Amino acid sequence: MAYGSPATEADIAAYYTHIRGGRPPSPEALEELTQRYRAIGGSPLTHITRAQAAALSDRTGLPAFAGMKHVAPFIGDAAAEAGRAGIERLVGLPLAPHYAAMSLGSYERTLRDAWEGELVFVPGFHAHPAFINAVRDLLREAQAPARPERLFFTAHSLPARIIAQGDPYRDQLLESCRLVASGMDLPAWEFAFQSASHTGEPWLGPDLLEAIERSGARDVLVCPIGFVADHLEILYDLDVEAQAFAREKGISIRRTESFNARPDFIGALAEIVGDAIRVTA
Repeated sequence: MAYGSPATEADIAAYYTHIRGGRPPSPEALEELTQRYRAIGGSPLTHITRAQAAALSDRTGLPAFAGMKHVAPFIGDAAAEAGRAGIERLVGLPLAPHYAAMSLGSYERTLRDAWEGELVFVPGFHAHPAFINAVRDLLREAQAPARPERLFFTAHSLPARIIAQGDPYRDQLLESCRLVASGMDLPAWEFAFQSASHTGEPWLGPDLLEAIERSGARDVLVCPIGFVADHLEILYDLDVEAQAFAREKGISIRRTESFNARPDFIGALAEIVGDAIRVTA
């Protein structure tokens, strides 16, 4: 399961309306989002999620079904497809490593509402050794040409109120970073959030660009550890917006590659799914 992305520019309005629970966005907000998708040539997220599902099926020998939160094929569509295929025991795998009630919790609620059979839900995999090793591989590759001055791990910001509600999201992110760093020779590193929305309430910080500027570093590597595929938050927020910031400030910002359907990441997902099945057997 993944967030999903509009297939064409004409689908952006329906996609945005679905994200907002059926409330259409203002013309100004819709135009801003459209311009962002236009700047990256459209998001490949739904295509990548399907490729990840197909690769995972090939690796495990298990049938896999891709469902999106906000576009077709929806999570309910994938559950119905699994039912038609005669599946009785389903593993729900959100393609996000870190648990937040408003993200992974929402995936679980949606899937449970749509699925009548036995369900094994994977509530993230932030500390799974296979995931940690896959992140290390990305960092080794990114550091091979030249060691950066400073490393920033990032993830999608969420409303700050989740901390008061006891949500483990931020703690899990920091644990992932520490686990990755403990097995590597890395430059000085810190964690920052990216992609906060403007909703009129505080969101988790520090913001990545503010943290980079405050650090004084001139050569920065970003590892978006909270994301597993290319999409708007990678291709626009990091590859367009952050690069414009870097040019303005006269610094260098580069990032690790996204996992997408890399074999090492698909292998990690296979281990994660296998462990979930064994634990609940």
